Amino acid sequence: MLAHRHPRLMKMSSRLRSAAVSLACTVLCNPVLARASDLADLSLEQLAQVVVTSASRRQEPLAGVSASMFVITADDIRRSGATSLPEVLRLAPNLDVARHDSSQYAISARGFNNLLANRMLVMIDGRTLYTPLFSGVLWEAQDLMIEDIERIEVMSGPSAAQWGTNAVNGVIHILTRNARETQGQLATAYAGHQGSGVAARHGGQWHENGWYRVYAKAYERADSEVDGGARAHDAAQGVQAGFRATWEDGARTMTLQGDAYRASLDQQPGSREISGAHLLGRWRLGLGDGSHLLARLYLERTQRDQPVLSPLPDDAFEETLDTVDAVVQYALRPAGAHELLFGGGLRHVRDQVDNPTTFAFVPTARNMTWSRFFAQDQITLAPALTLTLAASVERNPYDGTDLLPSARLAWRTSDRTLWWAALSRAARAPSRIDRDYRQPAQPPYRFLGGPEFRSELSDSLELGRRAQVGRDIGYSVTGFVHRHQRLRSITPTPVGALLENHLEGYTRGAEAWAHWQAARGWKVSGGGVVLRQRLRVSEGATDQGGLAALGNDPRHWWSLRSSYDLRRDLYWEVALRRTGARPQPAVSAYTALDTRLAWRPAAGVEVGLSVLNLLGAEHVEWRSSSGAANEWDRAATLMVRWQL
Repeated sequence: MLAHRHPRLMKMSSRLRSAAVSLACTVLCNPVLARASDLADLSLEQLAQVVVTSASRRQEPLAGVSASMFVITADDIRRSGATSLPEVLRLAPNLDVARHDSSQYAISARGFNNLLANRMLVMIDGRTLYTPLFSGVLWEAQDLMIEDIERIEVMSGPSAAQWGTNAVNGVIHILTRNARETQGQLATAYAGHQGSGVAARHGGQWHENGWYRVYAKAYERADSEVDGGARAHDAAQGVQAGFRATWEDGARTMTLQGDAYRASLDQQPGSREISGAHLLGRWRLGLGDGSHLLARLYLERTQRDQPVLSPLPDDAFEETLDTVDAVVQYALRPAGAHELLFGGGLRHVRDQVDNPTTFAFVPTARNMTWSRFFAQDQITLAPALTLTLAASVERNPYDGTDLLPSARLAWRTSDRTLWWAALSRAARAPSRIDRDYRQPAQPPYRFLGGPEFRSELSDSLELGRRAQVGRDIGYSVTGFVHRHQRLRSITPTPVGALLENHLEGYTRGAEAWAHWQAARGWKVSGGGVVLRQRLRVSEGATDQGGLAALGNDPRHWWSLRSSYDLRRDLYWEVALRRTGARPQPAVSAYTALDTRLAWRPAAGVEVGLSVLNLLGAEHVEWRSSSGAANEWDRAATLMVRWQL
């Protein structure tokens, strides 16, 4: 069936699978040349000194960050055996990750989770993964060479003062490796119950100060099963290729990178086709006195062709989205007690859609521009006390300007302990679904976007502590309260149900995680979140389903992970996770146990066997508003990785 519908994808995928088989035979039949000695595990002290940038747009050690941030390292990713970006994000205990089908996920932090979650800002190397249709991320369209990820900075809590609107509940920033660090060849292949894939990368050098890498990958995801055991008909397959080039000349660094992809995802009544390409350039100049200038520009085009259930044959929603995004940032040298940073950004998109008969976006084409200015002052009040004041002023194409300030206080009580507190305001700007949506495509309408829909607002108070106990234990604890205003509601009117801003309420909770170096070669980590929400209709207003549409969140989730080096060439991973029940639509609580055993028979070679849901109990992670849900059972995957 897939071969008949997608011959070009199938042909390319078959060639790559053949190459994977040859690679696996070469690797497994090769004599052991030497035992692998690169156990790139970070010690707890090294992890605390990992340099991050998402909290303040400056480079700073994780131990000094006055925010709730968890870092997924390249070693965490390699040892997990994850084959997709959403599965990698399960490693962050502050994220709620729920799989709906073979390709679609609901991912959020601190609540409001759904398949169209719109309160998280997600970036890859500074490129925002954003659709103006609903202000969120289409996770099925996001892919990259997993082995090229350097780290993922997952910050829960608002960061709109630094990054702008939509950074309401958190920021996920995926940073890939410098081309200089990916020299040589790398190939991976995996196959299992849930799908298969192959990838290859080559890195080289030109002249004295230039480096590059190119890669290509292909994947197939198998049909999952719906609740009850029948096939879900949600198989998917795709191909992607890309490159990154870096040139360094003293204080100047230039980077150019790009990716292109095409994928096909089975669904009813027909396959959904997605494709896209982007080109990103970044230039950084260190000015020698502690200041620097950074400029970034990217161009992107994405396309989607999605058949819909309709009385008419071949009825489909089609979209072409073109994006131009530019940012300039200037960080001044420290002047007395002050470290200043400021900059601005401009984002312009053209969104062109072809509407089906069942729903519509009106007008069919929109040109939209977002502009913003941001500034930050980090003030040293005392040797152990720092105050960071920041603000972003952003103008969106729908309801004007939002002022998004924040204040963060950090108090280092010792070399190993940091207390911090933060007050912040964040906004979720209107999207096309809020203003332009119509259902059906012609009147009389059942639902329609509100002409007066405004930005949703969230004011937040956070208090946290990050500490290291001796050489073996490190932890982070954060308590938070969010006050929400002008949340999206559904108001019944004579012309149809109108999207307006008549919901409000609070979210409160706590999140914590810890790392324990139990012994040499054995690391244990774990964390979890406790969440409580109280949302209501504003006084004098009515709502018809808006509360249920905001999200479907468990009251708690937690995870525990063990990483154990059995020998220098053999390691064993075990991950246990528990997610509480979701209220509406109802999804039962579940516990999942995953494990992976990996062997390094030779230098640069790794063979790993992963088993998911080892406990064997089928479970549902997400249920759509229609009641449809997919079940996840035990599944195994064999992966081979070869690097020269």
